[in-house]
Amino acid sequence: MSVFRRRHLCSLTAALALTAAVPATTAAAPPDSPAALREVMFVGNNWDGTADVIASSGDFARIGRIDVVPDKKQRMAEINADPIKWIYFMAIRNSVGEGHDQFVDDMYSTPDGTAMVVSRPSFADVVSLDLASGRINWRFPVSGYRSDHMAVSPDGRRVAVSASTSNTVHVLDIVSGKELGRFATGDKPHENVFTQDGTYIYNMAIGDVNTQTDAPWLDWTKGDRRITVVDATTYKQVKVIDMRAQLDAIGLKDHSDAVRPAVFSPDESKLYFQVSFFNGFFEYDIATGKITRTKTLPKNPATSDDRTTFVNDSRHHGISMSPDGSKLCVAGTMDDYATVVDRATLQEGPLVAAAKPYWATVSGDGKSCVVSESGTDQVTAIDFATGKKVVSVPVGDHPQRVRLARVPAGWTGPEAG
Repeated sequence: MSVFRRRHLCSLTAALALTAAVPATTAAAPPDSPAALREVMFVGNNWDGTADVIASSGDFARIGRIDVVPDKKQRMAEINADPIKWIYFMAIRNSVGEGHDQFVDDMYSTPDGTAMVVSRPSFADVVSLDLASGRINWRFPVSGYRSDHMAVSPDGRRVAVSASTSNTVHVLDIVSGKELGRFATGDKPHENVFTQDGTYIYNMAIGDVNTQTDAPWLDWTKGDRRITVVDATTYKQVKVIDMRAQLDAIGLKDHSDAVRPAVFSPDESKLYFQVSFFNGFFEYDIATGKITRTKTLPKNPATSDDRTTFVNDSRHHGISMSPDGSKLCVAGTMDDYATVVDRATLQEGPLVAAAKPYWATVSGDGKSCVVSESGTDQVTAIDFATGKKVVSVPVGDHPQRVRLARVPAGWTGPEAG
């Protein structure tokens, strides 16, 4: 049987928000965190409004499930009472949501493992959910009308969240929800990444991904797309990286410069990133500021080359790296596969069939790449060593972000009532 699956994908209408979906990072447990914690994976079921908690390795079995919108009636009442909020809410549903509401984009656990912090795009907020009771600890409404990708600091104490429509990133205390700072970005901030030492935050702004002006000659209509690097203490801008000039320099003027998911090499000397519309990825040298290698991955013959059919402009969306830095794992979203790529040679391995894989991360033991299959509501583990599928486990409706996290040992879900 072919590794590819034929899927009918509808054109998207123009809207005011951007897509959801970035590389996984895991906060190291600080010295004062409780010892009785279990490492797990959070899987955000975007259209369900739930998050599954699964084992971080082995059989990846489901441990429990969290309702991430326990306050749905209250939030909907607020939206219905405000015409502007209602317009944005419906725009999100009919564009990036593909006809569905976006209730969970990104998730992390607090250092003590007692709470899950979640960004909820359709509700334009971030909330902390008590893992024992399922109740909301705190809520932070972002500026503008949509929240998106988050990143957690290496010590696990701060979380950065993109506010899509206000071109802002908020940095919050993960325990209290207090805003510690904010910074301006390019148009439609998307992914955030802390450097390993916690010194800098990288934000990737991807511009308008929901318009139909997808032809290369109309690329200028997509907005100001750039990587903004800020000091993670002062939140002041350190530098801006413009990939337009770098792509032009290697003769790829018809390629989008909207940097989508990205991952650093272990020594942070290289950045590997995907861009809109492209079935592949690039290697960028941090020191020289130049793109050093380009990898084009196979196309699914059943996938149209019509850019307007790509969900949120992303042909491939999801990239991760094995802990030793030897392998990359790529989610070929519109081409319905995932594959492991040798970092030294850039040779891809087997194309593992996957239905609209939307994210790629690394298992707790570092042996597997874990991709979310939003088309079949499951997550699939692929062995880094062989490039072959290990196991698939069912989750909720339209899984997207998958993050390593910690919960109390013995936890199985919120208490009844």
